[in-house]
Amino acid sequence: MAKRGGFPGGMPGNMNNLMKQAQRMQRQMEEAQKELEEKEVEAAAGGGAVKVKVSGKKEIVAVTIDPEVVDPEDVEMLEDLIMAAANEALRKMDEVSQSSMAKITGGLGGGFGF
Repeated sequence: MAKRGGFPGGMPGNMNNLMKQAQRMQRQMEEAQKELEEKEVEAAAGGGAVKVKVSGKKEIVAVTIDPEVVDPEDVEMLEDLIMAAANEALRKMDEVSQSSMAKITGGLGGGFGF
């Protein structure tokens, strides 16, 4: 006679728990993403001569340039400083984002015991 009710050994209950955990993790990730979007990081280049601030949405929200580094004869240097500061700010935001998500997903350990 065939058994009713799904998998032997209580698998439906385990699946329900797994689904609840997945839903909880999804909510936590959504909350973390909202928090990240509100954060800002700043990076500097040229000893602080150029500063770039980036939002959690990875958008540049501010650029500050020390007037002393503005040399009409050497625009390339200023461009390089801006690019370096922007790239560093974006890298910092990536680190913040990865760290935030790792706090949520870190407990998975790569397997579900199957």
